[in-house]
Amino acid sequence: MKILLIFLTFYLISAAVRCFSVMGYSGGSVLVDSGRSSTSNTQYLQKQIHTGWNTIINKYEEDQWINKGRFILYLNKNKHIMLFIRELNAQDSGRYRIGISGSEVVEINLDVLVGSCCNVAKTVEVNNGLTATFNCEYSQNHIYYSKIIFKEKKDSIDEMINTTQRKNVRFSLTDKKDQRLMTVVISPLTPNDGGVYLCGVLINKYSYSYSIINTVHLHIKHKVSMSVVSGCSGGRLMIKCEHPQYKTNPKYICKESDGCSERKNPGVQGEWMENGDVSLYDDTRAGVLMVFFRELKAADAGTYRCGVKVSDYTESFTELQLSVTHDANYPKSVTESVYLGGEVNITCQIPEKHEVHFCKELDYHICQTIISSKVTEISGSSERNEERVVTVSISNVSVRDAGVYWCGAETRDTYLTFISLNTKIQLNLIMPPVVRHEGESAEIICPYDSIYKSKPKSLCKGKCSTRDRNPLSETVREEKETKTGRLTLNDDVTAGVFTGTITGLTAEDAGKYWCAVTLETELNYLYTHLIVIMNEELNLIKYERDDVSIQCRHHDEDQKIFCKAHEASMCVKDGVSLETIRDDRFSFSDEASTGVFTVNITDLREEDSGIYWCGAHIITKVHLNVSKDKDRHFSMIIIISVCVILLLIGGFTLTVCKLRHKRRGRLSTSDKRKRKNNTISSCADSRHDSLSDPESVQMNSHDELPTIPSDELLYTAVSFQKHEESISDATVRFSEDEIHSDYATIKFTT
Repeated sequence: MKILLIFLTFYLISAAVRCFSVMGYSGGSVLVDSGRSSTSNTQYLQKQIHTGWNTIINKYEEDQWINKGRFILYLNKNKHIMLFIRELNAQDSGRYRIGISGSEVVEINLDVLVGSCCNVAKTVEVNNGLTATFNCEYSQNHIYYSKIIFKEKKDSIDEMINTTQRKNVRFSLTDKKDQRLMTVVISPLTPNDGGVYLCGVLINKYSYSYSIINTVHLHIKHKVSMSVVSGCSGGRLMIKCEHPQYKTNPKYICKESDGCSERKNPGVQGEWMENGDVSLYDDTRAGVLMVFFRELKAADAGTYRCGVKVSDYTESFTELQLSVTHDANYPKSVTESVYLGGEVNITCQIPEKHEVHFCKELDYHICQTIISSKVTEISGSSERNEERVVTVSISNVSVRDAGVYWCGAETRDTYLTFISLNTKIQLNLIMPPVVRHEGESAEIICPYDSIYKSKPKSLCKGKCSTRDRNPLSETVREEKETKTGRLTLNDDVTAGVFTGTITGLTAEDAGKYWCAVTLETELNYLYTHLIVIMNEELNLIKYERDDVSIQCRHHDEDQKIFCKAHEASMCVKDGVSLETIRDDRFSFSDEASTGVFTVNITDLREEDSGIYWCGAHIITKVHLNVSKDKDRHFSMIIIISVCVILLLIGGFTLTVCKLRHKRRGRLSTSDKRKRKNNTISSCADSRHDSLSDPESVQMNSHDELPTIPSDELLYTAVSFQKHEESISDATVRFSEDEIHSDYATIKFTT
């Protein structure tokens, strides 16, 4: 028994158990100094429950900040173990113990009071270099308690100033007991002053325990510079914010009119991302945030911060004041077309003393700066001194060069570059025209860049903008073929070409065809013309100084073609359009409603002879033969000579006829009558013969017909009718009134 009592006494002496009480407030925090230094790394934090002790932190390694939810153990600058419990609630009340080393234990009785004194957290934003002032309100119970300000850092909570010290270089603390306020002033602010400040009250001077009644989040805004930026409504604007000291830190842009509550940031680094009406790119290699306004509006005007997050509570930014102007002349929209492999010149106007910026619009409407040996720039002053004209030339044009380009002015500042883009250029590629005859087949070939090989592709005829596009068939995808009616689409990804084949060509197939790939929207990058030559040709024969009118078919195309060439393909590519003809003898009139335009040529010359091609996409072949005037005179002489000869022959024939008529008139009337009687007798005999031989009726009835008519000639009509009752019955009728023929008419009716 004595041995047990001695052992228990020794244990109590050696254990050195330290006990004290701490009071906190609901919504606030407590900071407790255990008063013990760490000598090992086997510390723990436990809370007593009805069944024993609940371990909150079961291991504490020296010189580390251990955060388990709302409970934190750390070492202060004196190497004392500190316990910090934030956001207290009534359930936190109870008995805690901290195991130090071996059997040494610190026991703490925590009493959490429910009240409204300590649930206030405030945020203060102050620009770097200025003065930050914030107040912490405390309750009536704390008027005579010492006040203290702590700052929460990465792995410690450091005391900054207290009411005993009152002033510490840039920090000052004033206790206004009549207002129950402690006022903290920090001046001048530095970027490192940002962070979380804790306003505390010393509640146990023996245990150095503090009740934290207020939390203040102090954000330091370091304004590096200020720039004025301007853009044109409807145009594009690129802003580059430079932060070379913080290349990998998160970057953002926000508008001050809404308190920068909506901060736009890329979210990822090294990739363009859309955020509302802007696109952002965080270039970590250069430490640059690129902000691209895809289409400026009047509502975009205002003051912005283009900043970088230095720490959780410190930011560095450039202030930019954006103004958006409305100019009816801007943005300009220009369309340029060039054959593959050719060269194109693009001009735009920019203000004097500004660098030119030329870029190509990529996916998501981002405009990427053009850096290529194929691009050369030539600049010269315009008529107005405040502007200059810049010409950008792109040589050896390839499929990759097709698309939308922007041209504008670039302005540089110390930490900011902005580019106002006000001229939009649509660069289209042209394939040589496809010329085929009516009824044949035609292939429309669409080469594309390798970056589009997995994208859907389509063929479109006529107007092919996003709003009114009229695709000929469903889109063709990689290594697939689609067929609709007479149209077949095939994609050869190995060759980088997709082809549209149309069979049985008709006039309706003629027109302008666009090749398109599907990105965010349909990109129409290349076009060609399908020319259908009609099988029906027009042949015209004219003489010098004549006029001629030639009608040609069209489908309301802007440019109509009338040219002279041996082949239609030569005419389409290198022919002369009506607008470029400088000969006053040529003119045209357009009847759009009928789909026809007329070419008029006056004062024809022999050299105008040849083959002409007339139309737009529907071509008619015209053969024009112009002869000289002497050929016309020779032809007239021949015609007149033939007419004279014919007249002479006619006169001679008429004279002969009259002479024969007079000679016949000498015959006597008696002779005529005799001839008539003979004729009648002959007819009667013939009747009898014909009844026995019907095949001879016609021949016999014409025997002995009178050949010389006279005025007293008696005409007769003889009809034979065969009756079943009497096969030999016949009727003969004479008429002196019927004088229709020089000869008698005999009819035999069966």
